Amino acid sequence: MRLLPGVVRRVLGGGTPQPWWLPRRLLAVVSADVDLGAGVGAVWMVWLPGAVGAREHIEFLEWYDGQWRSLGGASSSVGDPADADVDVIEVRGGSGSLSFSRRLDPPRSIETALWIAAVQMYLGREVDHVLVGDRRFDASSGQRRVVAVWKGPQIRRGSRPVIVAFGRDGSELSRLGPLDSLDSRTWARVWGELGE
Repeated sequence: MRLLPGVVRRVLGGGTPQPWWLPRRLLAVVSADVDLGAGVGAVWMVWLPGAVGAREHIEFLEWYDGQWRSLGGASSSVGDPADADVDVIEVRGGSGSLSFSRRLDPPRSIETALWIAAVQMYLGREVDHVLVGDRRFDASSGQRRVVAVWKGPQIRRGSRPVIVAFGRDGSELSRLGPLDSLDSRTWARVWGELGE
């Protein structure tokens, strides 16, 4: 996809990921993340937002052989926008792709290749920022849908870094462990209701 290197350049330059020349009614870049240290990126897009056939897509990129290259991605139908209002933090999607490093060791490439993964997060209104592992993602600008990307061993592809949501005062609001499906605040509320 030709627009992806431009999205990466805009993100690295501190700009908005949405291409200025591309109408949002055709394609909306929801969020983009680039981890220069790991040499990976992810772009969360919606094709034909608001249309009946709208599709959500995550595209993966890797810095390989001196340039940003697309690894492909994952696509799904767009969920109900009314469901986008969450309490604190909710992980709604995640996917991944094998790294280009698989091409360096063809006989065992599937076993030895690194895994590039991303997670789509919906953030509540009281969230100021989240940490995904040791990387910070701000929500203070009103960005309530965030994609985060990382690279790790393929054997751990089913898990993700710890995700911690913080309020404006810096206090921890909630967290999600590597394999958790619900955040700690939601679990506390569920257990409190069961205990009554």
